[in-house]
Amino acid sequence: MSKPVREVALDVLLQIEKNQAYSNLLLNQTVNRANLDPRDVGLLTEIVYGTIQRKSTLDFYLQAFVKKGVDSLQDWVKVLLRLSVYQFVYLDRVPERAVVHEAVTIAKKRGHKGISGMINGVLRSILREGLPSIDDVGDKMQKLALETSFPAWILERWIHQYGFEETKAMCLSSLTPPSVTVRVNQVKATVDEVLELLREEGLDVNRGELSPDAIVVEKGNIFQTNTYKQGYVTAQDESSMLVGRAVGATPGMRVADTCAAPGGKSTHIAEQMDDTGTVLSFDLHDHKVKLIHEQANRLGLTCIMAEAMDARKIHEKVVQPFDRVLVDAPCSGFGVIRRKPDIKWSKREQDIKAIKKIQLEILHSVAPFVKSGGTLIYSTCTVDKDENEESVAAFLAEHPEFQLDKTLRDRLPEKVVGRYREGMITILPQDFQTDGFFIASLIKQ
Repeated sequence: MSKPVREVALDVLLQIEKNQAYSNLLLNQTVNRANLDPRDVGLLTEIVYGTIQRKSTLDFYLQAFVKKGVDSLQDWVKVLLRLSVYQFVYLDRVPERAVVHEAVTIAKKRGHKGISGMINGVLRSILREGLPSIDDVGDKMQKLALETSFPAWILERWIHQYGFEETKAMCLSSLTPPSVTVRVNQVKATVDEVLELLREEGLDVNRGELSPDAIVVEKGNIFQTNTYKQGYVTAQDESSMLVGRAVGATPGMRVADTCAAPGGKSTHIAEQMDDTGTVLSFDLHDHKVKLIHEQANRLGLTCIMAEAMDARKIHEKVVQPFDRVLVDAPCSGFGVIRRKPDIKWSKREQDIKAIKKIQLEILHSVAPFVKSGGTLIYSTCTVDKDENEESVAAFLAEHPEFQLDKTLRDRLPEKVVGRYREGMITILPQDFQTDGFFIASLIKQ
């Protein structure tokens, strides 16, 4: 007999809280093995993501009803109360009495009678008395932190970098569910042909807004379609698709993707090269390289050669230079909080300094392997300027043989040029409801 969906949600949330497991990976694994009714998968996903996204706001609401404060509670009790209040506040279709009943039932299984009684009392008090108002919070920064459920240190960084209103818009945007987008494999078919194939399979699909390769799935499970299985499309966010276009690879080129797993950008580059030339795709771990092979095989691409390698040690395996080198660098991931909400709670400010060090080590290592006249593309899925513009500036200060590529603009959609700065582009999550991304293009003299 399968567990009730809220108990499964509690198990997932506890693993994320204790082990810093990635929410998206853990949720996929749980759905695959939990034997849930298909109708419950959507509810599980919403409860898990929503409870993580709104964590500090939920704790603010609970604080007034827990005598010794939320932090005094055992982890499982705290998480059970959070997910219950999340349903009260954000899920209109879930009856409140069902939320209370389920929470008390779970508490009786996991704890003693006193704990189940306390949980029952807290939840019923909330329903009876109502929640405290965030509007009553006087401090502007604290109010923003509660409205958007973001740690204050991230807000302070972003306000310094982007201003208050842009930061608020970015945080609010991250609370909305991401679209499912796929990139068309144009070696096999055009976007219009793939739209027709997917509609024949019963999906509601439209062209993407940002990338000419993109299709947005409005309704239906694309990963169960023959169109997906036969390699006509691959999952990728629209802003991420712009990285492959920024590389500007053409048929017959020799290209390196130095931090390539799971292979989305490598396969996009190979498609743009019409599956000719060579794309060398490197990643640190063997199990991640396997993902690149699987992607390439499903898409029917033969010009990709993938192997495990630390990009900082590229000189140990590579002799010949490349026409294009892509460094899709390790980063804080602050541009994909919409998809991985646990990032904002697991990262610390000191992590950014350590990440930036790795970014620069990779850039310094690959620089000698860019041909004269060739292009080095640096990209991240973060919006933090220390990891983006500042990393590029630090690299250029030590490598005068590189300069910002003024032609990058020609390879980007016209609608993003408002964010364009010479040789660099930052796309914020609220701009097109995509992931936040940064791309810089550097030419070697």
